[in-house]
Amino acid sequence: MTYQHICTSSHCDCGISRRDWLRIAAISGAAATPLLRAGDAFAQKFKGDDVPVRIGYLAITDATPFFVAHSRKLFEAEGLQTEKPRLFRSWAQLIEAFIAGQVNVVHLLSPTTLSVRYGSKFGAKVVAWNHMSGSAITVAPNINSVVDLAGTTFAIPFWYSIHNILIQQVLRKNGLTPVSKPKGTALGAKEVNLVIVPPAEMVAALASKSVSGFIVADPFNAVAETMGVGKVARFLGDIWKDHACCLVTLSERDIAERPEWAQRVTTAIVKAQLWTRDHMGETAELMSKDGANKYTPHPLPVLQKVFDLKDFDQYRAKGVLQHPEWNQRRIDFQPYPFPSYTQELVKAMQGTLMEGNVDFIRELDPAFAAKDLVDDRFVKQALSQVGGLKAFGHADDFSRKEVIAA
Repeated sequence: MTYQHICTSSHCDCGISRRDWLRIAAISGAAATPLLRAGDAFAQKFKGDDVPVRIGYLAITDATPFFVAHSRKLFEAEGLQTEKPRLFRSWAQLIEAFIAGQVNVVHLLSPTTLSVRYGSKFGAKVVAWNHMSGSAITVAPNINSVVDLAGTTFAIPFWYSIHNILIQQVLRKNGLTPVSKPKGTALGAKEVNLVIVPPAEMVAALASKSVSGFIVADPFNAVAETMGVGKVARFLGDIWKDHACCLVTLSERDIAERPEWAQRVTTAIVKAQLWTRDHMGETAELMSKDGANKYTPHPLPVLQKVFDLKDFDQYRAKGVLQHPEWNQRRIDFQPYPFPSYTQELVKAMQGTLMEGNVDFIRELDPAFAAKDLVDDRFVKQALSQVGGLKAFGHADDFSRKEVIAA
């Protein structure tokens, strides 16, 4: 199985070009009409809240709550019909299917939700977080510190990702300059060339020494470790405390036309997150390629490395964690979309090197985005049914201060 990506660079040597992004932008405008009508026609077969849950996902641990909710029939417990989750091979394909109405529940990278709503001008709404942390910086065995990345090529999964934001902050803190230069271009002594590489190709790129490292969601960091071709240098949860990577995203139209359906979807996902926190080992099993539903192509030992809380202790012992007092898990779950996070995310994106159409982010007001992008009515109601944020090990408070320590 291979993964693809959206790359807006004119010189990227990665297989998918500007065409995908332009296609998405076109779909969100007038060109979307035939596809949206097709989605409407499908929805009209059902009455109101009877519309089936049609999940779209990429086979990464970001989608964990969807797999758990589907496998354990938590959607059905809320009175919903469901279809088999639909696997996509690229963010481009997933976004396109979501905009066209072919799927109606998706997980999108947190910066991507901003791009879809304000860049492509499609009515995407965040109703909950999907998970926290779950990503890492993995480097070649000969890389012993961040400064060793100077003059090398480093892989990121997507320009509009928390991964791109945080690796640039880490590089700058260590006196290095992130750049995006055509393949074969000479690099300065303190430059690090960022390139887009599909997540599933990152381990091979590291093994072949095409890149000095990568930053991505698990389980690809665990794959590199298991194969012995890379080592984790830093977990992103150790850089931005309790940050969101992917977000549960619905269309604004579905929320307006069937709010009870949106509530039931959100409630099922919140319950799935809570179950996952207490059943990490079982979660690894149901997600593996040997599981009954074969949600991902990943072997059980790799997924166990991601979800095993005891395995994570080794990184504390090795000194990989710079902030062990944060008591982070390798991947964790908590559904509330804190406004402070969205505001800080917008600010961070405004100071991050990205390619493609970035005008919308330069002009976006962080406080406005926090209110406009997110609809937290449903997740608050869902939390009230499971014991609030305290059930997830957090203070029962819908406000917080963001902590970032690159």
